Amino acid sequence: MGCGRVGSTLARGLERRGHTVSVIDQNAESFRRLGSEFGGHTYKGIGFDRDVLIRAGIRDADGFAAVASGDNSNILAARVAREEFGVQNVVARIYDQGRAEVYEKLGIPTVATIRWAAGQVMNRLLGDAATPVWRDPSGTTALYQMPFAAEWVGTPIETIEHRLHLRIPFLTRLGTGMVPSGELLVQEGDVLYAAVPTERAASAYEAMSNPPEQD
Repeated sequence: MGCGRVGSTLARGLERRGHTVSVIDQNAESFRRLGSEFGGHTYKGIGFDRDVLIRAGIRDADGFAAVASGDNSNILAARVAREEFGVQNVVARIYDQGRAEVYEKLGIPTVATIRWAAGQVMNRLLGDAATPVWRDPSGTTALYQMPFAAEWVGTPIETIEHRLHLRIPFLTRLGTGMVPSGELLVQEGDVLYAAVPTERAASAYEAMSNPPEQD
């Protein structure tokens, strides 16, 4: 639901991966964003209207994304898709961070646009791990972009994980993401992402910002 910049990009991306896609929007002009090569279906209407959802194929849908411009519309549509039509794979875009956290706890996955963008900007301004890249709804675990001192270069990933009691699920090297093996050595310029309990994030950042302690 929603054929703005996010919705149209999502629809085209899903179709490129071989999925059948239906797009709902109140403004038929919005469907122009899909481009002439889009082979999915478009439906003009309100995304939480049951008749519109049925015409769009909600009863056979494997997933539903509510990415319109209004928080209320997105949440209502997501709840209708899940609670009335039994679609379990549902996600809603929410601008209000407080609402996003509430609905996460109610079992509706959300993408809080402003929270995500602000966090990414802050990470780049500060160059530290003060703001998580991702945090689970309960707030107990987060994924941090983890800067490291030059002395960590040449250290195996498994050594870092063992010493600091964290996990490095992925890193980027020369602009390419990868899931590292334990034996992979950290190189200068790597960007490490560490999964850490939030209560230990500050100590992990401090440890990585300083040379490793000698055994």
